[in-house]
Amino acid sequence: MAINTDKNTYTIIFAVIMVVVVGSLLAGFSSGLKPMIKENEKFEKQQNILYAMGVNENEGPGDVTFVSTDKVQSQFDTYIKKQLVLQQGQEPVEDSLAYLIDIKKEETKAKKDGYNRKLPLFIGEKDGKEVYVMPVRGKGLWDAIWGFVAVDKSMTVQGVYFDHKGETPGLGAEIKQRYFMDDFTGEKFLDGDAFKGIEVAKGNNDPVNNDKTDNEVDALAGATITGDGVAAMLKKDIRLYVPYFKTLNN
Repeated sequence: MAINTDKNTYTIIFAVIMVVVVGSLLAGFSSGLKPMIKENEKFEKQQNILYAMGVNENEGPGDVTFVSTDKVQSQFDTYIKKQLVLQQGQEPVEDSLAYLIDIKKEETKAKKDGYNRKLPLFIGEKDGKEVYVMPVRGKGLWDAIWGFVAVDKSMTVQGVYFDHKGETPGLGAEIKQRYFMDDFTGEKFLDGDAFKGIEVAKGNNDPVNNDKTDNEVDALAGATITGDGVAAMLKKDIRLYVPYFKTLNN
């Protein structure tokens, strides 16, 4: 018996079958790709941490080139000597998977009374010098911004890496360009013993960033809100690590 394809019933049944079949295929693909996605996320975090401490494959003055994924695990194991989890009122705990801690989730959990937020800290060594790398996350003009900040024991910046989800190309998106990120190197988070942070300042009269004692870097043209977001992010998250650094300097 021939099927009457002109009926609405046929159209509805066909559509339902297609939705089920396509949905099942997509779910299968998603499930199959999940381990690969997790692996890539792991490598990306390792690349970002290494980049902040100056381990990269940059060649030209404007390059932002990460350690390649086939080398990143071995480089991470070589340069990162210790991973710690800090929690207020507790002794630091070593954890080889601290870099997988989701700081966005930790910040959300910390809003609940009684939750003691976990703060990952990565202690590396490069050129015979100890470096401490901290993750940061905040809000730009349109969406999330994040990164990693490497400092020495005095909380003087040794390097940074910033990224974003949806900042404007050519404006706020420039936070991940070398000319902006490199300005942070040598800047200090402390003013004496007090935490001050680092401002992204318009008209700071130091466009080539020679002054490393003013707690400021030059702002991005046309990206005031994103720059303010970077400064706020650094103040909010780096401040949490100050008690640990005070133990190092006592």
